[in-house]
Amino acid sequence: MSAIIEIKNVSKEFKVLNRREGLKGSLKDLFSRDYKTVRAVDNISMSIQQGEIVGYLGPNGAGKSTTIKMMTGVLEPTSGEILVGGNIPYKNRTKNAQEIGVVFGQRSQLWWALPLVESFKILKDIYQIPDEKYESILKLYHSLVDIEPLLHKPVRQMSLGQRTLSDILAAFLHDPKIVFLDEPTIGLDVAMKSRIRTLIHALNKERNTTVILTTHDMGDVDALCRRIVIIDKGKMLYDNDIEHLKGFFGSYRTLKLRMDGELKEQAKLVQKELPGFSVSADDEWISVLVDEEKSKVLDVLSKLQHSFNIRDMQLEEISTEEVIKKIYEEGVQ
Repeated sequence: MSAIIEIKNVSKEFKVLNRREGLKGSLKDLFSRDYKTVRAVDNISMSIQQGEIVGYLGPNGAGKSTTIKMMTGVLEPTSGEILVGGNIPYKNRTKNAQEIGVVFGQRSQLWWALPLVESFKILKDIYQIPDEKYESILKLYHSLVDIEPLLHKPVRQMSLGQRTLSDILAAFLHDPKIVFLDEPTIGLDVAMKSRIRTLIHALNKERNTTVILTTHDMGDVDALCRRIVIIDKGKMLYDNDIEHLKGFFGSYRTLKLRMDGELKEQAKLVQKELPGFSVSADDEWISVLVDEEKSKVLDVLSKLQHSFNIRDMQLEEISTEEVIKKIYEEGVQ
């Protein structure tokens, strides 16, 4: 496989005005030159191969969007080098745009009042897709999803899930080398999430398209990504596969408990009983993250049984979501 994206020692800095409070402060800011420099991306490097699906993860404000904008040519890096499909994105924006597809949040690239098929035809003309290739792609779409009911439906009449599905199909329409997906399943129900994940995986396999996925939904990561890159505060924390990542936290287990009483109140009491442990509550379960190098699960369970009426329990391996959370908190040693 050849590298489709090369990023070498890339940083991006922004000048931000140090703003004052109040009306007087706002008036002074109009003439102020008191700026500070914020480094949104701090000396990151990575190489992405043709056909990979890479999860690009990080908390809000980590620098994910800034990195994506540099790869799409919207922003120029302050320092370092970026090559996307052999192009320098910000110097060859037109050529770069022809070879990438994007789905950013809820910003649709489809024409709101037109049926989906008309949006496809407009995109066909914009990207100068040959008739034969266009028909071939539509045939592929028909084989992957039931697209017929959507083709003649105006975008404004579609549900959020249908619109997201259509946007993803539009992003792959001109057979780009790389597709950037930003939170593609946000706000969708479980069935539609599964359908979209299946579609992304199938298009990646059929077209060998490189996919860069930013998401906070760990279900997307587990379903689609073998490799993940994690950044926080502009710095890269991790770049490897998921299983290797979980190996760092192999001693962790999640003890899930069902108790009598109101869930959140019981979780607070459990947290008081187990200071230093990570305790959370959701879906009728109280989850306790246990590091077995420090405390055995049976010892933790025995301690809780003296203070609480435990009706049911489960023991699970640490989830991808918990691993990511711990990396944000502690980093990878």
